[in-house]
This record gives sequence, C-alpha cells and structure tokens, in this order.
Amino acid sequence: TTPALAQDKTKKGEKPHSASEVQKDILDHRAMADAHLVAAKCLEGGKGEKECHAQLAKDCKGLGIGKLCGMKHKH
Repeated sequence: TTPALAQDKTKKGEKPHSASEVQKDILDHRAMADAHLVAAKCLEGGKGEKECHAQLAKDCKGLGIGKLCGMKHKH
C-alpha cells in the first residue's frame, strides 16, 4: 500500500476551517507578510536592527510566534 498524502488533510480530531476562519487566516498571512516587508524596507533603509525589529514586534503582536513574528534570528 502507498502512504496517503498529508496535503490538504486535517490532523486527526481537527475539523476543517470554516469559510470565515479561512478568510481570517488569509488576512493574518497578509498582515504578517506586510509586517515583514516593512521590516525588510526598514533594514534596507539603513536603520538599525533593534529599531526595525521593535517595529516588527509591534506590527506582528498577536499574529505570529515570538518577537520576530515566526522568523528565526541567528547571529
């Protein structure tokens, strides 16, 4: 037997998102993308990482995980 693909499948016990939940996910993804774009432009503009990441943290509050909205920061 071949294993079933996990794509477009919900985890066991999870119910599929309703149309309104999917719409909220779309808006959250767009908000996170916009916040990261603003942070990228901030860094490109020569502003410091501390200042740009502080703005990212504000823009992503309640959307993503961690202070950098789900982005790993390695230094």
